[in-house]
Amino acid sequence: MTLLTPDQLEAQLRQIGAERYHNRHPFHRKLHDGRLDKAQVQAWALNRYYYQARIPAKDATLLARLPTAELRREWRRRIEDHDGTEPGTGGVARWLMLTDGLGLDRDYVESLDGLLPATRFSVDAYVNFVRDQSILAAIASSLTELFSPTIISERVSGMLRHYDFVSEKTLAYFTPRLTQAPRDSDFALAYVRENARTPERQKEVLGALEFKCSVLWTMLDALDYAYVEGHIPPGAFVP
Repeated sequence: MTLLTPDQLEAQLRQIGAERYHNRHPFHRKLHDGRLDKAQVQAWALNRYYYQARIPAKDATLLARLPTAELRREWRRRIEDHDGTEPGTGGVARWLMLTDGLGLDRDYVESLDGLLPATRFSVDAYVNFVRDQSILAAIASSLTELFSPTIISERVSGMLRHYDFVSEKTLAYFTPRLTQAPRDSDFALAYVRENARTPERQKEVLGALEFKCSVLWTMLDALDYAYVEGHIPPGAFVP
């Protein structure tokens, strides 16, 4: 791999998103287009809860390794966005409003008893990746946020249009993410452009984003296989 300019590196990162981000996944297309029933949407929300709930833990593992107060202050905002600053606030609490609105028992959702095995393995792999890889790779893995405003807009508009069992209130998680995700991705992209200055580090950055896209894709693969194809594994949520 030859050394890329920062602009060339960014272009390759955006190309990865164009090809691999999970807005292209068939399960997302079904969700957006109104081709899932309520039970299938419940399964999606229940499994996605684990991802949302583990994001603050993932960010905390990175926060502990950041070398400057400036970087720690920046990254600490992500934890506050998801955990909130008091009970009942933050992204995780808003996701539970979604599962509540879909008729899922909150204690059951929070117990994680109904998770698909692939959901647990994929999310844990992401948390472990951020804990164990370099700071540069960990930050680069968050760059899926470059593409999340597109999928959020599609998801919210599609679900409101097609499903009478959701409302703007139950989808409240997504509204703050339309501003939080671009803010966070702008910082992460600037960090990557500044610090990936050798072919080896650029390859590491590209690989980190590919890995994160694979995590999100694998989660939807599992949902599609279990709840569309009908192969629900033992112990997983049964509508």
